[in-house]
Amino acid sequence: MEKLLRFIGAAWGAKKIGGGKCGCIGVFVVFLILYWLLGIVF
Repeated sequence: MEKLLRFIGAAWGAKKIGGGKCGCIGVFVVFLILYWLLGIVF
């Protein structure tokens, strides 16, 4: 369940931060960074 919440949180944050400005690769990079950071927090 914890991994699911990390995934959802990282996906939502990546969509908000990387929206349409960075492109597909930028959103993926932001997603990976947020997923890693949420892993440290939880």
